Amino acid sequence: MTTNTPASRRKPRTWSQFGEVKRKPTPYEVVTGKFHYHFRREPAPFELDPTTPINTWYLNNREGSPLQVDDWEGFRDPYKLTYRDYVAMQHERELYVDALVDRSETSGLVAGLDPAWVATLEDVFVPLRFPIHVLQMVSLYVGQMAPSSYITNCAHFQAADEMRRIQRIAYWTKALANTHGDHIAESARSREIWQSDPAWQPLRKALETLLISYDWGEAFTALCVVIKPTLDTLFNDCLSDLAAQNGDSFVAELAAEFARDSARSRDWTQALTSYALERDPSLSEVFEGWVSKWVPVADEAVAALAPVLGKAPVPLDPVAVVKRAGATRDEFIVGTAI
Repeated sequence: MTTNTPASRRKPRTWSQFGEVKRKPTPYEVVTGKFHYHFRREPAPFELDPTTPINTWYLNNREGSPLQVDDWEGFRDPYKLTYRDYVAMQHERELYVDALVDRSETSGLVAGLDPAWVATLEDVFVPLRFPIHVLQMVSLYVGQMAPSSYITNCAHFQAADEMRRIQRIAYWTKALANTHGDHIAESARSREIWQSDPAWQPLRKALETLLISYDWGEAFTALCVVIKPTLDTLFNDCLSDLAAQNGDSFVAELAAEFARDSARSRDWTQALTSYALERDPSLSEVFEGWVSKWVPVADEAVAALAPVLGKAPVPLDPVAVVKRAGATRDEFIVGTAI
């Protein structure tokens, strides 16, 4: 015999984990929501003695950060990316870059490059994998320390984007070396530039200081609001223009491709700062303090490195590069509502 269950006794068409949302959670929410069970857990994040190093680290640098709102689980990635979505999306973009590589190798583009431009690439393009590796590591740290897995996913996808950049730069460095000399791909030479060339030292100092900015809120703000938007203008937009006017269509298109990833980083960053400020407008002072601290650091790094772009056969004006990087970043910060 079939009986009808009264409406009041029907099981909710949702997951109790998400509360009374009165709807089925989306696939994005199912694989992302409330995975950080350890945030604000009493008496300590992890089921260990509260005084153990891992508990004190999280208590000091996450729960103890000035960047707090009552509920981080309400934040959403504007793209609502799951791991599956991200892999599928970037698979298509990697096929595009593979096509760029095939076209460039078939056309003999590398052999036809001006040796003076290749020398510029040795000084500007080849060492980039060192600073971008720092951007990748700090993105992973921000993701690891984030109070919600909705934030963690964004930061970790950003880290994967940086690794994508590093791998493509390394591949093209080897392609240049195969035609123009093995010394181009020698790590010792590019590491020497990164560690000793005066043009790179303010950037190295900025990024090494960023690596020891342990408060998760400051690490997020310094990386995603200030340092990365500034450097992405230099590494993507300015480098793309410089390569194009020196007849290097591959590096021009590769840098433009990386700019797509950078745009996604800026979008989720603006979404997160806007979400935090909507929940607590007083956080504006917290953000402003960190922005004021890190903007001069970023500007000093770009001012030192820009003259290297002025040494290309067809150069960019270093003063214009510095202004462009700063203006692009400042316009972005306005969009963060800070």
